[in-house]
Amino acid sequence: MPSDSKAIPARIVPPPVQPPLLRYLRTVVRNPLEVWPEAIYRDGIYVERFLGREAVFVMDPDLIHRMLVEEPEKYLKSEMMQRLLAPALGAGMVTSDGAQWRRQRRILAPLFRPAEVARYVPQMLAAADREAARLAAMPDGAPISLSFEMMQTTFDIVAETFLAGGDAFDVPALAEAIDVYLSSTGWVVALAQLRLPQNFPRPGRKRFLEARDYLRRVTGDLVAARRRGASRPDLIQAFIDARDEETGEAMNDVEIVDNLLTFIAAGHETTALALSWSFYLLSLDPAVEQRVVAEAEAAGAPDRLTPEGVAGLGYTRQVVSEALRLYPAAPALLRQPIEPVELGGVKVRAGTQIFIPIYAVHRHRALWENPDAFDPERFAPEAGRMRHRYQYIPFGGGPRICIGMGFALTEAAAILAKLLPRFRFEVTAEPVPVAQITLRPRNGLPAILRHREVAASAKAA
Repeated sequence: MPSDSKAIPARIVPPPVQPPLLRYLRTVVRNPLEVWPEAIYRDGIYVERFLGREAVFVMDPDLIHRMLVEEPEKYLKSEMMQRLLAPALGAGMVTSDGAQWRRQRRILAPLFRPAEVARYVPQMLAAADREAARLAAMPDGAPISLSFEMMQTTFDIVAETFLAGGDAFDVPALAEAIDVYLSSTGWVVALAQLRLPQNFPRPGRKRFLEARDYLRRVTGDLVAARRRGASRPDLIQAFIDARDEETGEAMNDVEIVDNLLTFIAAGHETTALALSWSFYLLSLDPAVEQRVVAEAEAAGAPDRLTPEGVAGLGYTRQVVSEALRLYPAAPALLRQPIEPVELGGVKVRAGTQIFIPIYAVHRHRALWENPDAFDPERFAPEAGRMRHRYQYIPFGGGPRICIGMGFALTEAAAILAKLLPRFRFEVTAEPVPVAQITLRPRNGLPAILRHREVAASAKAA
């Protein structure tokens, strides 16, 4: 359904009942999605007043387009987002603004053009084969964590594409550090809302800092080792060799560490989540699942799938796109205007926290028919012409659209096509999405592994 801003009303009132402060903060720490007002699933813009401060939620696609495309220079990454990400990611592309961001974007964007991404598809397929071998060694009916398995697979791809399989790092330790860091973000949000300093004592702060320090130290060591060693055909080397097309300048080691951490931590996490949610949704719809299996097998999966075959997995990509609609890896974008602005008739003061709640926009009652239903046909080629470009923004939009979008979508399609013809996953508990920078399933999507017979045509060499 195309956007119609007149049909999406503004609501500029405080919530009818404000919860006691301590209960509110406990909920924020547990899962910020639980304190989002119901109005953001039906209104175009909503102003909430709490603790003497205003927060503006923007859901109207026309207003989102204005913020992200027409007037991006009027908005900075919000203070809350800086608190959440800058301790680990420094001043990389996700956290920087202005000239610093533009320079890094110019340097790194050529590395993620479609032709460059295609170079890494063989490593993606090889990592999916290794995951398939791990699953094949388990008995039919074995209990697994879908999230853990997908995290392991995408970390394997990180090792192959960023490190050419050479500079081994402790994958479990790195994964645990990322998990500790992300799991602490609820407290960061609560402290920001109370206007307390970042160093204010809180549960888990010591582990948070240790995780941050470990992530930066390990990544810094990788860059330093590569500077001392031989060149390799991987993304670390590409980051080192990349130059600004306007000035010829390279990134310094701190900038390289900041951006490598962004891609290693955020990149693997978001793709693993897209896969986890995709497998969950497919487990609920056998007809859609079988169509994905048939498409994969027609492309040569599981044993003869090629990079060209991955590029042709159109329906599989529709499934991933719909999974990212229902469960966007990044549940919200946060901005602050640097000057007073007007959005949909609402005057917004400079410095006000503005949420673009992607999770709510993707399930908005005025924008989607049956918004909570799983329907990959929403992303059939012809359907896109009827949809406002900015009612679907799993990778953001405008100049700051996620640079790794093509890499992530290709990786997800390749892994689905490799695994689904061999295995089914019966999810054993209704998942609860939790916002911890990314949208994670609480308890990691426990599932039962089922082996399936690979089609004879796919077995043939």
